[in-house]
Amino acid sequence: MPAAQPPMTPETAETAAAADGAAPADSTAPRAKGRPRSAAADRAILDATREALAELGWGGLTMGHVATRAKVAKTTLYRRWPSKNELVVDAVASLFDELVMPDLGSLRADIEAVVAQFADLLARPESQAALLALFAEGTRDRQLHRRIREAIVDPQKRLVRQGRSAAQARGELAPDTDPVAAVEEIDIIFDTIAGTVEHRVLVSGEPITPEWTRRFTGLLLEPFPSLATD
Repeated sequence: MPAAQPPMTPETAETAAAADGAAPADSTAPRAKGRPRSAAADRAILDATREALAELGWGGLTMGHVATRAKVAKTTLYRRWPSKNELVVDAVASLFDELVMPDLGSLRADIEAVVAQFADLLARPESQAALLALFAEGTRDRQLHRRIREAIVDPQKRLVRQGRSAAQARGELAPDTDPVAAVEEIDIIFDTIAGTVEHRVLVSGEPITPEWTRRFTGLLLEPFPSLATD
């Protein structure tokens, strides 16, 4: 016959909860849902993810590798990111959050500044490894491909919208009159700038110099000479 259990006290309840890996109960005040996330821990995890991806590649990367590098428990990792796909996408997306659209007084100067920022970002070995691995895997996984678009590509179109709005406020560009056409134009401008810079750095392996940036921006903003007389 099992022995009688002693009455449960707040202290024994907390001990039992800790043994089960659960948060201790608090009978005196309501608890917030979940544990507050640590910004420092998030940064460490995302940094460790990019480092591990650069070293091990997509196939070799595991959540365990990331947890070890970031010095966090694997349970902590899974509470934040339920899968490797989600983790790697966020690790890459956090890189692009560094990009800002300045207001330097002209659309040309603004574009040149953003292109320079993007080029510097892509020049980092960890950025190159992470992007190439993620995009390659995205071609085989439709759900991951959709997640890349939602978390990385679409949010960065804010740079085009901000630059366009500033140029319109300065009178360099005419105000938008057709919202649908404006969205399409923003997509095309983004694809042109991002695609050209990524191709030059990641595919061609050529440097992006200030002179190249000036010429590229000029082609975006000025008509082609051969077409100017048509």
